[in-house]
Amino acid sequence: MRLLFGIILGALLTVGAAYVYDSAHAPATTTAAASARPLVNWDVVSTKWNGLAVRARSEWTRIAG
Repeated sequence: MRLLFGIILGALLTVGAAYVYDSAHAPATTTAAASARPLVNWDVVSTKWNGLAVRARSEWTRIAG
């Protein structure tokens, strides 16, 4: 149980740290800042997360129904 909790906590801390880093280093419109790209493409993460949520809901409905 502690192992599972540690894995989940580690994943959340990693994603949270990447989000905080990307939020603090948001690229400006200048060419020097354009080279400082974010670590994570959050649009892709959002799309994949929404797809995962839809699939989980449909699978739960299939199993429970």
